Amino acid sequence: MCACFYLPDQKRSALSFFTMGSSCSNNLGIPPGNGPNAVGCTDFMMDHTAEGTFFRLYYPCQEMESAEKPDWVPCKEYFNGLADFMKMNRALSERIFNYLFGSFKIPAYLDAPFKSNEKCPVIIFSHGLGAFRTLYSAICAEMASQGFIVASVEHRDQSASATYYFCDKPESERSNEWMYYRALRHGESEFPLRNKQVKQRADECILALDKLTEINSGISVQNVLETQFDWSTLKNSMDLCRIAVMGHSFGGATVIEALCKEVKFKCGVALDSWMTPLDDEIFPRVKQPIFFINSEKFQWAGNISRMKKLDSAVIQRKMITIRGTVHQSFPDFTFLTGNWIGKLMKLKGEIDPELAIDLCNNATLAFLQRHLGLEKNFNQWDPLIDGEDENLIPGTNVNLLQHHDL
Repeated sequence: MCACFYLPDQKRSALSFFTMGSSCSNNLGIPPGNGPNAVGCTDFMMDHTAEGTFFRLYYPCQEMESAEKPDWVPCKEYFNGLADFMKMNRALSERIFNYLFGSFKIPAYLDAPFKSNEKCPVIIFSHGLGAFRTLYSAICAEMASQGFIVASVEHRDQSASATYYFCDKPESERSNEWMYYRALRHGESEFPLRNKQVKQRADECILALDKLTEINSGISVQNVLETQFDWSTLKNSMDLCRIAVMGHSFGGATVIEALCKEVKFKCGVALDSWMTPLDDEIFPRVKQPIFFINSEKFQWAGNISRMKKLDSAVIQRKMITIRGTVHQSFPDFTFLTGNWIGKLMKLKGEIDPELAIDLCNNATLAFLQRHLGLEKNFNQWDPLIDGEDENLIPGTNVNLLQHHDL
C-alpha cells in the first residue's frame, strides 16, 4: 500500500497482484512513542465546508489503562479511496485491505485528557499523495511522546485518497460528503495541478495553526465531530514561539511552500520530498532552516538538484539519507506487512523499519531542539543531523554530476 506518496502508475496497478499473497501476523504493529509521555489523540474538524481545516491531534496525555486506541484506518471509505488511488476494484480491495490492516490500532489513547508539565512546542504535519491523517502515526506519536503537540492535517485538495466534511444541514439530515483522490486526466500536465494543490495544502497547514492558536488562547471553538475531548484543557498549553512544519513526499513540498507563506513556522523537516509541485521562484524566499531526510531508493538527480537550490551560506539547510530505506519507510504501512510482501511491494527496505524510523525521529528531534531553542536532551542525537551513523549517508547517495539542470 504505497498509497501515501508519489507512486508511478505502473507500480500502482501491479500492487493488486502482490497484495493477494500477504497474511496477517500477530508480530506486526505500529511502534509506540519512546518518550516519557503517554500519548493521546483526537480529531478536529473546523466547520461544515470543504474549506475548513481537518486534523488528527496527537498530544501528551494522562496515563490511561482502559482508554480505547482508535482504528488505524478510520472507516471503509478510506479503503475505497486507497483502492481508487491504486486503480483497484473497490469491493475486492476493501476485503483485502480490511483483512491486511483492519485490526491495527493507532499507538495513542483516543480522547485521553491532556497532561503536560510545561508548554508544548507545536508541529504541523502534512501527508503524502494518496494518504490521509492517520497514516504517519509512528512519527506523530513519537513527537507527542517527547512533549510536542502535533496536528496531522488531512488535506482537501483531492490529493488525499479520501477525506470528508459535513454539509451544513439540520442535524436530522446531516451527512458527510466524501472527497476522493483525483488522478491526472489523460494528457493532463502534472505541474499545474500539483502546484495548485501544494498552495492549498500550505494554506490548510496555516489554517490548522491558526485554529490551534485560537484554542491556546482559550477561545471556544466548535468541533463539528463532537468528540469527547475537552478542548478547553489546551488553553495556554502551547509554546507558539516554537512551531515547526513537517511532511512526507508531497507533504515535503508542502513544508517548503508553508515555510515561504508563514514565518511563524521556525523550521521545517521534509521527509523524502517530492519537489515537482513547487515553483522555483519560491526557493529564495524561504528564510527558515530546513532538514531533508531522504530514503536511499526514491530520490533522483533532478529532484535532489531542486533541494540543493535551497542551499544557503547563512541559513542551515541539512540533508541526510537513511541507508537501506525506500520511499515507504516513513508511513506506517512499513510496520504492518510481513518481510517478503513488504519488500515485494516496496513498503520495506533492507533496513529494519523500526531502526529506520528511530533514526528519522531522533535526527528530527535534534534538529528541532537546535532551531526551536528547546531545553531537552535531544542534542544527544546531534551527530545524526550530519549523517554521522553507520546507517546514514551525509547528504545524498544520488550522483548529480551527470545532471545539467542545476
